Amino acid sequence: MSYRYITLNVADQVATLTLNRPEVHNAFDDVMIGELLDAFDTIEQHQDCRMVVLASTGRNFSAGADLGWMRSMADKNYDENIADAKQLAQLMERLDQLSKPTLALVQGAAFGGAVGLAACCDIVLAEERTSFCLSEVKIGLIPAVISPYVMRAIGTRQARRYMLTAERFAAPEALQMGLVHEIVSDFDSALERYRDTLLSNSPAAVTAAKQLIADLDQQPIDAPHQRLTIERIAEIRVSSEGQEGLSAFLEKRSPNWKKDSQ
Repeated sequence: MSYRYITLNVADQVATLTLNRPEVHNAFDDVMIGELLDAFDTIEQHQDCRMVVLASTGRNFSAGADLGWMRSMADKNYDENIADAKQLAQLMERLDQLSKPTLALVQGAAFGGAVGLAACCDIVLAEERTSFCLSEVKIGLIPAVISPYVMRAIGTRQARRYMLTAERFAAPEALQMGLVHEIVSDFDSALERYRDTLLSNSPAAVTAAKQLIADLDQQPIDAPHQRLTIERIAEIRVSSEGQEGLSAFLEKRSPNWKKDSQ
């Protein structure tokens, strides 16, 4: 499918989803959000896709919400603003809940909602000079829709600073806070390394592990959740990939999914 503001390419089991509005620093509006939601559906249904890369063209990852789009929202009533915010919330939720592992490549600047996109990805790589900013309060807004994901990534204590001050913070600070996993000098080589690592693992187990993390996040370690973990490991052990993985380990050979990824 052809898109106006994004590109989607699936090759060698990797779906690369690229924000492609460099002339406005990849700012997103309702059109781009709709295209991203459609692309997420395509990726989820793609049988050959086992990993998702979120990237962007130009100097900056994304400036967040498009100024023209925000200006139009100021002219809308409360119910219309609810509808707009609901679409953005759906975007964050869908990215966060994709069953395939997601990796963001963040360069230049990531402002406002772009920080939310990064926080929704499983792995975030940034360049040394990348900067982040939760800039909403500077223009009389709040980072509401993205806040659950950002707070989960950086913690409440850091959120109480950066959501209130709208200070820029650099990649090393983002790494320390947990928003960024690794600072790299070359996206291509780092991406190849992560691709080799992720695709060497069991696809079913990676999906199940991601779902397990989501189900247990911020939950008490009580009897129902212990039961959930017991049932999940039993289910994966008797699955076809679980059986293949154990057999390959005991027989000292590569499992069949690893051969498929080579």
